[in-house]
Amino acid sequence: MGVFQVSTPPKMKPASVSNVTQLAEPLLLPPDCEQSPENQTQQNGSISGAVFNISTTMIGAGIMSIPATMKVLGIVPGFLLILLVALVTDVTVEFMLRYTTSGKSTTYAGMMAESFGFIGSLAVKICVIITNFGILIIYFIILGDVLCGNESNGTTHLGILQEWFGMYWWTSRAFALLIVALFVMLPLVMLRRVDSLRYSSAISILLALVFIAICSSMALSALWSGKTQSLRIVPDFSQVTVLDLFTTVPIFVTGFGFHVNVHPIRAELGKASHMGLAVRTSLTICVAIYFAIGFFAYLLFGDSIMPDVLVNFDQNSDTTAGRLLNDIVRLSYALHLALVFPIMNYSFRANIDELIFSNKNKPPLASDTTRFVSLTLTLLALTYLVAVAIPNIWYFFQFLGSTTVVCTSFIFPAAIVLRDMHGISKTRDQVMAIVIIVLAVGTSGIAIWTNFNGSGTD
Repeated sequence: MGVFQVSTPPKMKPASVSNVTQLAEPLLLPPDCEQSPENQTQQNGSISGAVFNISTTMIGAGIMSIPATMKVLGIVPGFLLILLVALVTDVTVEFMLRYTTSGKSTTYAGMMAESFGFIGSLAVKICVIITNFGILIIYFIILGDVLCGNESNGTTHLGILQEWFGMYWWTSRAFALLIVALFVMLPLVMLRRVDSLRYSSAISILLALVFIAICSSMALSALWSGKTQSLRIVPDFSQVTVLDLFTTVPIFVTGFGFHVNVHPIRAELGKASHMGLAVRTSLTICVAIYFAIGFFAYLLFGDSIMPDVLVNFDQNSDTTAGRLLNDIVRLSYALHLALVFPIMNYSFRANIDELIFSNKNKPPLASDTTRFVSLTLTLLALTYLVAVAIPNIWYFFQFLGSTTVVCTSFIFPAAIVLRDMHGISKTRDQVMAIVIIVLAVGTSGIAIWTNFNGSGTD
């Protein structure tokens, strides 16, 4: 597989204390650049802030597609798959933290460069840019669907603005998303430290919990009234095939893929051990949230569940109170995504900057106001313009989860362990790395093949 060779080079000595100290330096500096005190980023990030930012990275747009996977997998296999992906995520993040501590690099791309040179660094940058750009587009699309409606299977679904005010130019998708971009997203993406986003991330998690609370209340109310749908405990192979099950894997992989933000968040924490605690806490929160929304939404809508569960909430009630609840669900989730946007934009912007200016004598991005502002505005405008023209989000998830997210989340960290440039990997680590790569490549290949042949959770 090219750069992902298993051969082990001569062992190197463990990193010195100075190398470990360098881990705490700002991420946006070139790895070989000396820092002056005025360029240093304060390391006053909190564990709670890290938990909020990690959880927000994971609980993004993926939450809306979890119920559709339950329809394909069934409740028990669905929960087991959520748990399995979370465990593999924990293992691969631990790989990344261990090799970052043992090396000199403070970025994901730099860590890959230590093991695979320029090609490894370039591969990470390209994957992160493609992944985050696609996800940011998805966030805009979902916001547009909630506010301005969309068409699904020949049915027109009105957005909240159109339901409340009617069809006008100022309720159109382009104008509504422009207002959201200027007055919600822009102030947040202009923040220069990832820990500064902890408050918006906390609100984002709270809104996701509101979404789950309302959904579960509606499901329990329907259960009490005898109006809930029958649930599949295991897959119904009269309606799905074994290959169809693999199309759900990219959804979970995308949902737990926060690896691109590991280094930015770690850099602002005072102690390396704090990052491991924050990661495990966040994974526990996300497993609970993903299973809760998958179970209760599937209980409420059954086999009528859509790939985008928000679509179900605009056609489920004929009462005023029911419509109000549906609107609250959709609005809370839309605002949740608007607050997730800046945390994903952070690593997107950093990797674009590192790709363009990596070989130039430039100050850190956060301290170069002209470069920071111009790059931030350009990327936000580009994301907005592309999102206005792209209507489908399901295939985005299937493609991203099956390719670039799998690379950044599973394949690259496992490949670093197999390469073992610092001589710290044990036999158990290498066996786990091989298993992770085989599972990642196998499931992703089957998912891509199945999707191209028209199967899946649609």
